[in-house]
Amino acid sequence: MTPDTLTQDQIAALFTQADGSYRFARWGRPIVPIVFGTDDATLPVVKGAIEAVVGMSGHKMAEHDPELGANLMVFFFRDWDELLAVPDLDKLVEGLGTLVPRLKAQNATQYRAFRFDPEGTIKAAFVFIRMDDAMADIPAADLALMQAVQVILLWADGALRTHSPFARANGLTVLRPEFVSVIRACYDRVMPGVAADASHALRVAARVG
Repeated sequence: MTPDTLTQDQIAALFTQADGSYRFARWGRPIVPIVFGTDDATLPVVKGAIEAVVGMSGHKMAEHDPELGANLMVFFFRDWDELLAVPDLDKLVEGLGTLVPRLKAQNATQYRAFRFDPEGTIKAAFVFIRMDDAMADIPAADLALMQAVQVILLWADGALRTHSPFARANGLTVLRPEFVSVIRACYDRVMPGVAADASHALRVAARVG
C-alpha cells in the first residue's frame, strides 16, 4: 500500500458500527441540497462544498427531488430548541422531540440524521449545526467541507474522528487523498449501493490500491 492508500482493515473500520456490524450505504438518488440559517455570503460556500464533494465522488446533483423537493437539508442555528419550531421537521426526523433534549444535555454542536430508500441506499440527510463560539471560529469553507464529506456516505459513528479524512494545506482544510480514493471507489458503478458484509471493504481496497 502507498502512503496515500488505506488498507482493507482501515476501510472496514470506516463502516463498522460499535456493535461490530458492517453497514455501508451511499446515495441512491441525485443530491438536492437546501441550507437554512445562514447569510447570503455563506450560502454559496456551503453549496459549493457540497457540489465539490459530490462531483469528486462521481455522484450527481439535481435541482429537484421528485419526492422530497430537497433531500439534503443543512440547518445552522444557535440553540437546539430552535429545531422544535421548524414546521413539520418532526415528520422528517423521527423522534425529534426526544432527540433535542438529549443533544442539549450532551452540549452537542452537530448531528446528522439519514433516511433510506427501501433498498437501503441514502434517500435524505439532515445536518444540524449549533453555532457556538468554537464552531463560529471555524472558517465557513472548512465547516462546509467537513459536513459535505460526512454525509456523502454512511460512515460508522466516530469513524472519522478515529481516522480523520481532513488535513491542512496552505492554511486550508482539504480532504486527504486516501479518502478521495475511498469515496470514489464506493461510488464506482460496479459497486453495490448498500453492503452489510465486510467483504465490501475488500472490494473497495482493490479499487484504491
